[in-house]
Amino acid sequence: MVKNTAAGHKKFWHSFRFAAHGIASAFRSELNMKVHSCFAVVVLVAAAVFHLPPSRWMLLLLAITLVLATELLNTAIEATIDLVSPEIHPLAKIAKDTAAGAVLLTAVFAVITGIYVFYVPVIDWISGFMS
Repeated sequence: MVKNTAAGHKKFWHSFRFAAHGIASAFRSELNMKVHSCFAVVVLVAAAVFHLPPSRWMLLLLAITLVLATELLNTAIEATIDLVSPEIHPLAKIAKDTAAGAVLLTAVFAVITGIYVFYVPVIDWISGFMS
């Protein structure tokens, strides 16, 4: 049986603070995290401008979340490998390259999702100028 204690609640809320510190740290130290975040803001602004329906917003939010979460995991993996193996090692390279590959894969998914979501609204918008 789990007891609801003040210490337990405090520990629970501290975990959110630690997570926020991790996100902030990745944002400060990783150029790709900044780039992905900027693209996310641009995409969300475009979604608002085009008045996309909720289902399209969910697709965009899923793609954005996957990219940012994968970038965070990539950052964690790279930091851990740098700590454990500061010297160049073939297995460290494989681990880092594989984590970077995961980010690339989710970024490609995000681009494809963006094309799917924005294709018709952008074509309609362009057609409005042509008429």
